[in-house]
Amino acid sequence: MSNPTPLSLMDFVKTAKSRIREVSPQDLQRLLAENSDLLLVDVREPNEHQQAHIEKSLLVPRGVLEAAADPAFPGHVPELAAARDRQVVTYCASGGRSAMAADTLQQMGFGRVSSLDGGFDRWTRENLPVTGDAGAK
Repeated sequence: MSNPTPLSLMDFVKTAKSRIREVSPQDLQRLLAENSDLLLVDVREPNEHQQAHIEKSLLVPRGVLEAAADPAFPGHVPELAAARDRQVVTYCASGGRSAMAADTLQQMGFGRVSSLDGGFDRWTRENLPVTGDAGAK
């Protein structure tokens, strides 16, 4: 019996992307303008969010996502844990962490989850509005 080839980060990202829906920056901008109930979740680290982020995004770092989304966990984030029936869009720097986050949220029972294709980097490259200094990486 041989050992299977270990999976890489990109293997996990590719698998997640095969199971989720992605939205373009333009689609997200339209959704934000049209849907006041949309929950935008920034899964980057606090220092990344502090430097610059998409307005009205909720910071929930990828490393604590499962606990934050689980209403049975004492340290959950109420706005996220109660969003199972809301439209949720996740984003990170380039789209990998947010794809895995969207996949995880789907597995946790969130019905309308997607990830920002290309992440915050693509959002800023397309000159869409941010809060903070997007050039201060």
